[in-house]
Amino acid sequence: MTTYLFAGGGTAGHVNPLLATADRLREREPDARVLVLGTAEGLEARLVPERGYELITVPRLPFPRRPNRAALDFPKAWRASVEQTGGILRDRGVDVVVGFGGYASAPAYSAARRAGIPIAVHEQNARPGMANRLAARWTRFVGVTFPGTPLRRARVVGLPLRAEIERLDRPAARTEAYAAFGLDPAKPLLLVTGGSTGARRLNESVSASIAALLGTGWQVLHVTGSRSPVEDPRLDGYRILDYCDRMDLALAAADLAVSRAGAATVCELAAVGVPAVFVPYAVGNGEQALNARGAVQAGGALLVTDAAFTPDYVARELPPLLDDRALVADMAARMASTGARDAADRMVDLVLEARAAGRR
Repeated sequence: MTTYLFAGGGTAGHVNPLLATADRLREREPDARVLVLGTAEGLEARLVPERGYELITVPRLPFPRRPNRAALDFPKAWRASVEQTGGILRDRGVDVVVGFGGYASAPAYSAARRAGIPIAVHEQNARPGMANRLAARWTRFVGVTFPGTPLRRARVVGLPLRAEIERLDRPAARTEAYAAFGLDPAKPLLLVTGGSTGARRLNESVSASIAALLGTGWQVLHVTGSRSPVEDPRLDGYRILDYCDRMDLALAAADLAVSRAGAATVCELAAVGVPAVFVPYAVGNGEQALNARGAVQAGGALLVTDAAFTPDYVARELPPLLDDRALVADMAARMASTGARDAADRMVDLVLEARAAGRR
């Protein structure tokens, strides 16, 4: 029996592809033992046990980015974290470490390298994080979501998707989707989402311009997220949710999306062929604009900066797009051309290659 340690977490963007890969590995290798290394603070603390995997936690240890007291304390804390993780590898008989970035990945990579345990890596974003840049120096089994991701020996595998998205049959699911959200099956649907926590710019601009959007004959499903609620004007055709636990049904019903450009969002929309207006998150290292680049270049999506996505922009630019159904349909076909639904299998292939190389 092979024991795999999957390391990563923090956000859904790290946890969901980790779980999708773990699930596919368990399907293909039922007797495998899969452990997950994460932190107590990240989303993995809830999602991993819910999926039936054992979660082992290590302290959350950010890399220092400026000279301060945390930077002075980092070397000692880093050594302790690597030693703790090395003990986990020994005690649990780990054969392969599979990392997805995030705080738990870096000590797992370092401990695996010391122990001579093979490493496989998956990088979600077009601009890689620090932990995965480190790991790419130590292994040739590096999977990336997007072409052009600057990691050594990277292989494009795509983003492992949740099973409900990977296997979504949009036409077959549409009737259920309309009923679930109280939508009119005779009208096209604009899906607006900023992710689980929401996006204030998207929420405020769409809410302020909702009359112009509804005036096109479209209906709007607006998933506001938990941190930036909007007041419901109770207009016919405007459905507001704080959180959507059936995004597969939302994608089944959607004809166009307005969203942030996190890797998971971009890849899920592309996989099921929903065109988009992407509004990348303005804070960070610019990875969201890079994530959307392929879809935009293919003609399946438009890119609007956060600063430009104002109520005036929404009222002026989106109604002509919604009125041009032929253009939206063409964008959908182009978006689908950039998508992939087999990334979980491709990533498992990479993991199994790493295992085989380690045995040799």
